[in-house]
Amino acid sequence: MNTRQQIGVIGGGQLAWMMAIAAKGLGLNLAVQAGSPDDSAVPIADRVIYGKVDDAQATAKLAENCEVITFENEFVDLVALQELIDRVNRKGDRQLLFLPKLETLSISVDKLKQRQHFRDRHIPTPEFYSVDNETELLAAATKLNYPLVLKARRHGYDGKGTWVIANEIELRSAWASMHKAPAIAEAFIPFELELAVIAARSESGEISIYPVVETIQANQVCRRTIAPARINPHISQKVEAIAKQLVTTLEAIGVFGIEFFLTATGEVSVNEIAPRTHNSGHYTIEGCQTSQFEQLLRVVSGKNLGEVSMVVPVAVMVNLLGFEKVSWADSEKFMDNSLYGEKLKAIASFPNTHVHWYNKMSSSVGRKLGHVTILADTHDLALGISDRIESIWYSK
Repeated sequence: MNTRQQIGVIGGGQLAWMMAIAAKGLGLNLAVQAGSPDDSAVPIADRVIYGKVDDAQATAKLAENCEVITFENEFVDLVALQELIDRVNRKGDRQLLFLPKLETLSISVDKLKQRQHFRDRHIPTPEFYSVDNETELLAAATKLNYPLVLKARRHGYDGKGTWVIANEIELRSAWASMHKAPAIAEAFIPFELELAVIAARSESGEISIYPVVETIQANQVCRRTIAPARINPHISQKVEAIAKQLVTTLEAIGVFGIEFFLTATGEVSVNEIAPRTHNSGHYTIEGCQTSQFEQLLRVVSGKNLGEVSMVVPVAVMVNLLGFEKVSWADSEKFMDNSLYGEKLKAIASFPNTHVHWYNKMSSSVGRKLGHVTILADTHDLALGISDRIESIWYSK
């Protein structure tokens, strides 16, 4: 198969930004569909179309000069995109290709469809019930008992759209706060660790699984990724086998972030799958032979998959989350004069530490503004530096 050179990405944030950097290394042209001129990827992309991620008219413009389109953000209008495919393909002069395919996205963007897919293929996943009204909500709570987890079926990320529920009062409050949108109620898993893995699958069915990692969460937002995970090798093998089963049964083409629960008794179950590059895979930029961003570009351009083994014994990624609400108009002045800038300079002085700042133009509490990757010979060394970085970043 001839490789494709003109790649489009729906979304213009930090994932598209890191993809654009990787594209230059591969000699590919990358166009982005960005929501704002302030989006991280805009200055580095080869072409920019402005429009929200669910703006299919903007995607039609993006497609005019692209051989394939992939996704930074999966919250697209699937019906409108299918109509766009049909319209372009009917003309016959070229074919419009989305990777991952829309059929895969239709499952992965809906938490109920995800759970149903896992259950029907005997992939371990928490017990769950569909919730469309208050009667179903209370019936699910009776079957599951408390605590339980309530999730919006769509548009949830970084803890948004997810509630851990302790009693009926909290259940009714969460249901009201989500405006009674379609949801799922599922069993709370008393996990010992949260694990994740990045899986890549090509059009030919070739699969590569990156090392299994630990993710450390705070308020349901990832604070750290530890690679490789400090777990028994047979647990890693179990996670890798489930990941291969997942991307195979989904006929998935692309790069996917898959999150798992690990209990104290060694039981592994799938939490969620994201149909794109994932925060838990940012460590791969410096930590692996092929980053997750290069790997996605390899898949969508038709190149062979890259090697995914680590180049160092240990890599730890620390997210730099916003700790105040502030905006700035000039990124250079911001770096020189702000508290964020002072902290970044201090963090950059650590050895074997790589800072990635997303150049966003505003901060809010908990917003992902950048990340740091620490490379080390041991977990203790990497985690010690991580502790110092977080102490600097979050100190008053």
